[in-house]
Amino acid sequence: MDAPRVGKKSARPRLSAVARTRAGVALLVACCLGAVGFAMAGQGPAPVGLQFLQVGHWVYNTAFQSAFHIDGSTNQVDARASVPGAEPGSQATQGEHSGYVVERSRITEFSKSTLSVENVLTPPATEQPVVLEVAGGPYLVYRNAGQVVRLGDPMTTVPAGGPVSGPVATSDGTVWLHRIDTGSLCELPRDAVLLACPARIPQGHNGSLAIVDDKPVLIDTTSATLSQVGKDGLGEPSAIGTDLSATAQVANNAVDGRLAVADPSRHQLVLIDTAGLAKNRPVAKPVAVDLPKESRFAGPITTSHTIALVDETSNEVLTYDSSGSRKGTAKMPGTGVAPKLALGEDSRIYVDSPDGSHVLVVNGEDGTVAAVPVNGTTTSQAPSGTGRTTGSTEPPTSAPPPSSGEPASPTTTTPPPLLPPILATQQPKPAPHQDTATPSKPTPPPVAPASPPGAPGNVGAVAGDGAATVTWAAAAPNGAPVTGYVLSWPGGSTRVGGGLATATVTGLTNGTSYVITVAAENSAGRGAGASAGAVIPGRPADAPAVTAKSSFAGYVDVTWTRPDLHGGTLVHYVVSAAGQADQTLATEAARLLTSPAAQAFDAVTVRAVTRYGPPGSPTYQGAPGTGQVVSPLGWPSVTITRVTMATPGDLTVTVNATTNGSPTTCQASGSGGTGAWVPCAGSTDLSLKGVTPIGGTGMYNVTVNVKNAVDNGLAAMWWGVPQPASTPHSGPGGFVIWLWPAILAGTRRWKKHGPWTGRPGEDEDPS
Repeated sequence: MDAPRVGKKSARPRLSAVARTRAGVALLVACCLGAVGFAMAGQGPAPVGLQFLQVGHWVYNTAFQSAFHIDGSTNQVDARASVPGAEPGSQATQGEHSGYVVERSRITEFSKSTLSVENVLTPPATEQPVVLEVAGGPYLVYRNAGQVVRLGDPMTTVPAGGPVSGPVATSDGTVWLHRIDTGSLCELPRDAVLLACPARIPQGHNGSLAIVDDKPVLIDTTSATLSQVGKDGLGEPSAIGTDLSATAQVANNAVDGRLAVADPSRHQLVLIDTAGLAKNRPVAKPVAVDLPKESRFAGPITTSHTIALVDETSNEVLTYDSSGSRKGTAKMPGTGVAPKLALGEDSRIYVDSPDGSHVLVVNGEDGTVAAVPVNGTTTSQAPSGTGRTTGSTEPPTSAPPPSSGEPASPTTTTPPPLLPPILATQQPKPAPHQDTATPSKPTPPPVAPASPPGAPGNVGAVAGDGAATVTWAAAAPNGAPVTGYVLSWPGGSTRVGGGLATATVTGLTNGTSYVITVAAENSAGRGAGASAGAVIPGRPADAPAVTAKSSFAGYVDVTWTRPDLHGGTLVHYVVSAAGQADQTLATEAARLLTSPAAQAFDAVTVRAVTRYGPPGSPTYQGAPGTGQVVSPLGWPSVTITRVTMATPGDLTVTVNATTNGSPTTCQASGSGGTGAWVPCAGSTDLSLKGVTPIGGTGMYNVTVNVKNAVDNGLAAMWWGVPQPASTPHSGPGGFVIWLWPAILAGTRRWKKHGPWTGRPGEDEDPS
């Protein structure tokens, strides 16, 4: 059979459409990889917007006085940085180039490249912060002090103005916070130095923030609703289909379209469908998963597919998917202080033991849990990298070459299991060969007698109102179980069970210094005691009564009463307002700027900071007193809520008027017609007759002015197509403009000179 003829135009092979597409994609990928390699080699700038994803997790090990890096993809320890002197329970976190060990009194920065300490920073408050690893961070949120720290070069502190709830963050690095005292919902964009608060929880309601579809939402536990938080405030609420208690713990992020909530009062994990926010499908009923009633839980923390909780009673980690099915469980070795949950940027959840000796790694995709012991060894002594770009593959870490004369070792070693293997001396040994028919029995090893326990470790005490909370690490049993711990102090003692690692000592005198000693007991007697540092119990001051009055000069004068200090010594007052730097004052008065450079605010919070004992003693943040900013002049204001038309040209304008304590009148006017001044307060209907549409379009324009005995107030304008008079109330329709204080100067000029007439030669601007 003859081969087909090929013309001249067919002599060059032609690629199919699929082949051309594949070739284009391959070329694009090659160019991107080349650009990244070129930049990383120092031969050119990195592509703009390249986002580095921090991989793995750092944990501080108290015994080794070091921070260790856990590679979550291999469940191995691959780097170690010595950070001596950090207090027990310190947290570790990381940024792009540095790692940080965070204590109550200091923050130690170390290089992720050299694994050496580079700087020691002072935190803005002496409390354990919430650590947030996100783009542009990490962040430390000091909830009680109302301070947000962005770690980096340099460290930046942003005041929140008052105590805040747990933070959440979107993928672009924007952190969202809830001001507990005022109900404000505030955002801190990446690299910003001031908070903006576009929304507020309704007065008297409780709620928490979460992230759904990479957008902030409010779950209102009082009204059992879910609302998006936007630049213009709260969106339309969507019912969640179940009641929640005010103590419900809301997850940071939605999991496959459901938001996880741990409700301790119901002993349940509740999974709420978020479809009501987008209204793109029917809302499914919430799923309830029963939790052990005798347990106490921390979390939940979530990835896009997995929910993790810590049962603090049994020291177990429990993981679930969005349907409520259990995916994994693992027990943290040891007892006492509960483990700590942390969400890594690599979409894994890390659970640290209190002393940093063990880490549980939760796979964010399937919820499985792997245990990683932190025993001082690493798989490679090469420093851990700063991160990887999203979607890239991490290069393997090379082990250093063996020194001269030493045998080569493998590049990685398998860490020991959580439970040590049986020692060789404990393994049964075969009896030696004997000529006699009956073998002799081996002599059992002697058993050492029990002795009193060792001293408890890491004893600490935190003062309270006439009390102190004491914590400690378990004492060595020395051959017999620990049956109890005895706490003693000048003037008293108490005993608690051997399985406990914390106790609260009551009946102490405020302002008196106490040193509390803890000793363990077993069947052989009482062991040596260990003491906490001196503590001075005290009671925070009550809330002051706050008054805040605005002024035309661009400031707010704030005064407050001296609260009950409960025997403490006043250190200073802290005055806070949204968008303002905190002021510390010794007097009961302050002045805050509101314009032109400062952000406006509607409430001011004042706290008294006290101490018991000499200067340098621990301080107590008093209860917050909040005052709403009021205008001393009492200007009225008006908003248009509805415009209807019974017959052509006859309009009814419904307004909502605020009188500010003085009898107020309103007047509606439009093209071709002006209504009378009529009394108005709250919702009021104004009649406007004989008005004509704009240019025959069927649209009307309406202006409503308002005044009282003080002055003209804030006017409002509306234009659009009026609703039929029989239409149910559904909002104003059309377009509404409120004439805010910036326009009042023009209003005053109109009162004095009359409206601009448009005559040539006048100075007024007709626009």
